[in-house]
Amino acid sequence: MTAARRPDPSSPSWGAKVLGGGRVRFRLWAPGVKALALRLGGSDRPMRRDADGWFELVADDVSPGAEYLFVLPDGRAVPDPASRAQAGDVHGPSLVVDPAAHDWTARDWTGRPWEEAVIYELHVGTFTEEGTFAAAIGKLDHLVALGVTAVEVMPVAQFSGNRGWGYDGVLPYAPHSAYGGPDGLKRFVDAAHQRGLMVLLDVVYNHFGPDGNYISLYAPDFFRPQDHTPWGAAIAFDAEPVRRFFTENALCWLEEYRLDGLRLDAIDHVADDLLAEIGQRVRARFPDRHVHLTTEDNRNVTVLHERGGDGTVTAYTAEWNDDFHSIAHVIATGETDGYFADFKDDPTGKLARALAEGFAYQGEVSPQWERPRGEPSAHLPPTAFVDFLQNHDQVGNRAFGERLPALASPDMLRVLTSVLLLSPHIPLLFMGEEFAEDRPFLFFTDFHGELAKAVTEGRRREFARFAAFGDGTRKIPDPNDPATFAASKLDWTKPGLGSGRLRFDLVRRLLALRREAIVPALASASGNSGIIRAAADGLVAVDWTLGKAQLQMRVNLSNGPRRAPALDVPLLHADPVETVVTLVDAVELPPFAIAVGFA
Repeated sequence: MTAARRPDPSSPSWGAKVLGGGRVRFRLWAPGVKALALRLGGSDRPMRRDADGWFELVADDVSPGAEYLFVLPDGRAVPDPASRAQAGDVHGPSLVVDPAAHDWTARDWTGRPWEEAVIYELHVGTFTEEGTFAAAIGKLDHLVALGVTAVEVMPVAQFSGNRGWGYDGVLPYAPHSAYGGPDGLKRFVDAAHQRGLMVLLDVVYNHFGPDGNYISLYAPDFFRPQDHTPWGAAIAFDAEPVRRFFTENALCWLEEYRLDGLRLDAIDHVADDLLAEIGQRVRARFPDRHVHLTTEDNRNVTVLHERGGDGTVTAYTAEWNDDFHSIAHVIATGETDGYFADFKDDPTGKLARALAEGFAYQGEVSPQWERPRGEPSAHLPPTAFVDFLQNHDQVGNRAFGERLPALASPDMLRVLTSVLLLSPHIPLLFMGEEFAEDRPFLFFTDFHGELAKAVTEGRRREFARFAAFGDGTRKIPDPNDPATFAASKLDWTKPGLGSGRLRFDLVRRLLALRREAIVPALASASGNSGIIRAAADGLVAVDWTLGKAQLQMRVNLSNGPRRAPALDVPLLHADPVETVVTLVDAVELPPFAIAVGFA
């Protein structure tokens, strides 16, 4: 047993670190208690405390897989908040994991350039019937055949129960045992790399889940109870041990699991200086790998995504572009409730601006916020924006989890899919979208007792104000009912049948065009590359200069014919092919049609 000391800045300060030769160092920041013990191998061993509240113990003869807990002065035993794996649920023992134990097969993998990214978002538990990393490996060849190059996995950090979206995780370092734990995730990543697929992981740094987070018992200074977020007390990101907890987490996923990037959830509730520090540390740690950091942030800010003088990424690679989704949704469905109200006026113009410049709101007053939102974004390259028609949030946060095929016409979805996949922005598909999956993706949890009741009742209150539910004829699915989870699993018979097969073939053809023509030009794409040529009455015409290449898009999203500015470059794609007429000075587009030129 050794005395506690300040953590080496180059070494993880939280959790159990395997030192070799059976020696493991256990560390925990617990400034709220005077004494702490490590329960290991059937005995409780006192840990040494330093002046800053760090407890440490180095134990000998510890094997990987050994169970341990931290014992508080009142006798309560709690798991390691930086646990790499759990023996069972979030309330029980943590396991010692040797990160070097996995025998990687794709050892030479260094990733892929960002401009090649075609992202496929999936939830491990509902992507397959089995709901495991192992089962997901069996679908990777499907994604390769489609033309996907990056798999983005919704959060896998262990949460309470075995069913959940993952955004209520309480052990941010531990891949959930229900999915296959650390070994399962490593095998999944390795299998993806063998097939040329990047793997990105969604991580949550803005809050912890409501069940199984014990940090406040021994480190109350981890939180700021006086500051509130939608999920409870704010996290004290200004405290150095707290900052290390999250920066080390980002490095852990990228290093121990060889992931190709992270997507940081709802960063408007994370300190900007911490985000900058994560970006700097990641860039410094992995200079010889393609590592991509993306963000979700409804503020429409650009500070984290600014490029260097030579156009290189210096911190964060891209931002999820909710504006693009919301505009497309309003156009496709006519819905203007809630946050869609920001896009009910001039949706055609807003779509053109999002395509040409990135954000639709760049400082204009948002009707929903009742104040200015966003800042200028045209100076960023088009690859700084991740666009999507569907994702887990936009589908799952609907009362009944309806996907777009249940809300919009096939013709509208066909042309919007072409816009998504042939624009120079980075496209994202939500699992099943490639075969027009019409099963819902619902909100589901696995809570029990009073917490389960509160979540169920809260979900019903959330939608009570909507007329569709006021008469009691439609009942919101219970998030804790296993049937709600089961209903959200993909139907893998659809890709080979009828409309599912047609949609799969369309997406595959579009991604082949993207790969062969557009992707090679994206590395040269810089800021201020897009120009709006027309935007009115359902017609969108945008041109982009991508280095020496020209990409031109003409889209008719109305149910009547429209005349668009002529294409000055050869036709790359037209749909419907036989009815798009190219004139000397214009393009005649029938209803729900698109023409794309490239040279």
